[in-house]
Amino acid sequence: METLKISNVSEILKLLKKRKIDNFDLCTVIAQDYKTNEILMVAYANDEAIRKTFETGKVHYFSTSRKELWLKGETSGHFQYVREIYIDCDGDVILYKIEQIGAACHTGNRSCFFRKIESKT
Repeated sequence: METLKISNVSEILKLLKKRKIDNFDLCTVIAQDYKTNEILMVAYANDEAIRKTFETGKVHYFSTSRKELWLKGETSGHFQYVREIYIDCDGDVILYKIEQIGAACHTGNRSCFFRKIESKT
């Protein structure tokens, strides 16, 4: 494991490669429980969301449907607190290891990945 010592959020932003999604420069973000390693959700972040997350310790995302920044838990109280931050080898995905308060999914489920697909055969 390689550890990158970061003194400010600008250094993180320089490492990341963003993709144009709906005309916005965004990174894919994976939220994973820091204790169990369960994947809780996948979303997007722009530079502002990454900055706010780094500054506050609470996860912020960019909503592609509402086209705005959002603080996870702002309306539900189901906040996500960052415990560790990783970037993938290509620099285009961020992994937040988080402490999840309440449900991560808007459906009320702990994880957005609650639907298992199985073959009929």
